[in-house]
Amino acid sequence: MVALPNDDNTCGWYAALPPAGPAKNLIGPQKADYAIIGAGFAGLAAARRLAELKPNARIILVDAQRVAEGASGRNSGFVIDLPHKMALEHPDPAFKQKLLGLNRTAIKQLQGLVECHNIECQWSAAGKYQGAVGERGEAYLDHFEHLMKDLGEPYKRVEKAELKKVLGTDYYSRAIFTPHSFLMQPAALVRGMGDNLPDSVELLEQSPIRSLQKSNNQWLLQGDHGSITAPKVLLATSIFTREFGYLKNRLLPVMTFASWTRPLTDQEMKVYHGQLDWGLTPADHAGTTLRMTADRRILIRNTYKHVSKYGSSVSDETRRLIQQDHRKGFIARYPDLANVPFTHTWGGSYAISRNFTNFFGELEDGVYASACDNGVGAAWGTISGTLLADLVVGSDSQALKDIQYVTGMPSLNPPEPFLGLGVNFRIKLAKWLSRSEI
Repeated sequence: MVALPNDDNTCGWYAALPPAGPAKNLIGPQKADYAIIGAGFAGLAAARRLAELKPNARIILVDAQRVAEGASGRNSGFVIDLPHKMALEHPDPAFKQKLLGLNRTAIKQLQGLVECHNIECQWSAAGKYQGAVGERGEAYLDHFEHLMKDLGEPYKRVEKAELKKVLGTDYYSRAIFTPHSFLMQPAALVRGMGDNLPDSVELLEQSPIRSLQKSNNQWLLQGDHGSITAPKVLLATSIFTREFGYLKNRLLPVMTFASWTRPLTDQEMKVYHGQLDWGLTPADHAGTTLRMTADRRILIRNTYKHVSKYGSSVSDETRRLIQQDHRKGFIARYPDLANVPFTHTWGGSYAISRNFTNFFGELEDGVYASACDNGVGAAWGTISGTLLADLVVGSDSQALKDIQYVTGMPSLNPPEPFLGLGVNFRIKLAKWLSRSEI
């Protein structure tokens, strides 16, 4: 591998968890029936499903970091049922309905795990607000409402006065509420799933895989202090799939950043005078995501960067400047809470494609992948990991047919440095155009 995950240690979600227990590492030569690289939403789901389908198989799930330290534990804590962004505008109604069904299957699966294992992760059927600040955002919101009507999905228009009672701010002019999305504490959810894997799944953490090679119809996964030999390998590695030589010129590494406050005091809650446990995404895609968590923290996210070397592309100075931008957005919304400090600012790397297409399937004989979540990792990772296990063992289903219907090959990217220049220009242009909504 050229570049390993190199996430900063400032993720608020992870820092809020109790200390993790000791990690089990990859030591010495190991043999497995199935090897899964990546213990995020997709890898955890694939491991669980393989254990259901092949109860006597030895399954090894390996990750370069601790479970929940990577992208799956760094998102803003939404599990969204609706087709996302560009997918919502797809001209094929069947495409959107299949995506909707897959996402809702994932949500049902996650809720079942939360309830079965009593995972304390602030899991909540809170729905989601999509908010506009001004005219530009309201035009996007009108378009979103039109798409909801075409999809036949329930929604509610929320005007400024009613919205203020929820958000505790009059910064937003209007919103649309959709009822079937969920909120959660992502690091707590992912760690909880990792702590409750089936007995036949062996979880190895802090064990980066440096190479993947085939020999005598077996795949050799080489780590620093050990190796895994298996006939079937599942790559649940998102953007890092390209580090193994697959989809190498088809995935764009993007990092999105968030900051949050400490929990508000009782007095600060009186000043805030809004509700707990809600989430708002921007009507304008380049706008600001905002959340009030169940434990009284306000989270703000509105910064994106192209990160060719993932976490290594981001310096402490970059994070400081990003936090300053977040601070401006926070004070604009909550000027009476200007003395409430941010405790954490963090980023998480994920993969997007130029044609907004997710990859799902077999890369070559014995190597399978779900890659490129295009920013909706919780639901998509869960269902794609589950169905990737079905594909590997030859278990057919309508859901498998559906995911094959809605996935394809991410388009080719131009070479560097043109790729980086183009992506950075698009990000800066989007931020400038959306400045009134940030």
